[in-house]
Amino acid sequence: MTVTQPEHTAPALAQPEAETYAAWFACLAEPMRVQLLHAIATTPGSVSVGQLAEMVDVRQPTVSHHLRKLADVGFVTLTRVGTSTRVAVNPDCCTGLPHAADAVMGMLNARPCCPTDLPAGITTRAMADADLEAVRDIYAQGIATGHATFETEVPGTEALKSPWIPGHRWVAEDDGRVVGWAAASPISAREAYSGAVETSVYVAEDARGRGVGKALLYRQVTEADTAGLWTLQASIFPENRAGLALHHQSGFRTVGIRERIARHHGIWRDTVLLERRRPEGETGPGTVPCADGSDCPAP
Repeated sequence: MTVTQPEHTAPALAQPEAETYAAWFACLAEPMRVQLLHAIATTPGSVSVGQLAEMVDVRQPTVSHHLRKLADVGFVTLTRVGTSTRVAVNPDCCTGLPHAADAVMGMLNARPCCPTDLPAGITTRAMADADLEAVRDIYAQGIATGHATFETEVPGTEALKSPWIPGHRWVAEDDGRVVGWAAASPISAREAYSGAVETSVYVAEDARGRGVGKALLYRQVTEADTAGLWTLQASIFPENRAGLALHHQSGFRTVGIRERIARHHGIWRDTVLLERRRPEGETGPGTVPCADGSDCPAP
């Protein structure tokens, strides 16, 4: 996925969140707690204090002390079963820690809502078949970077567009010239996943750094919300920092790293899996809820 580096100014981190995250990170400043948390997280089900003591080769009283600290900040749960204490990872911890890291590093922001900083002169519209040659050329430029896609050959226009969902294909124009595109594809043919899609955004080489990707993602996100799609996901190479920053700015969160997911030019590559969920209480077609709860006109 080839996108431009956005100008990103993160909002100030609120004091309550800062205090919570500081407590989490302070708790993990003790290496023994990191070892214990890892041991608990990689053990199916729950584990006893005695088992943990054997796993990390530390006396039980010491393990119990560190477990209480982990439990105090919500990383683990302690359940009494007879005379034994069973320890398990708090499921909220699995999403809370990555979220905290993203928030502290300024990689999170609210999803776009009537932004005032969309680039002047860049317009977005539905993709037409007449745009496909230009779209294909931009895709070829993305392939050439080596950090946009696992594809190594440029497909024909029909093969390129075949996975895309009608009504969720967009192009960006600058002075009448197509300078970028975005599209969404189903992640599954099963009905249960009908509102979950995989997204792609590509920007022409000579148009990068001008906000084209931001304009395209804003159009893609708000149109998806209006149409009732509830999950947008994207897979981006870790080396594509511009793409990661842009998606975080548009309300995506990091789900995790998919290590050695596929080979690219004979080399194993990782991808970062990102996801954006449609906000709860979303209004119907024709409106997009703004951050203050009011309805903004759909683009």
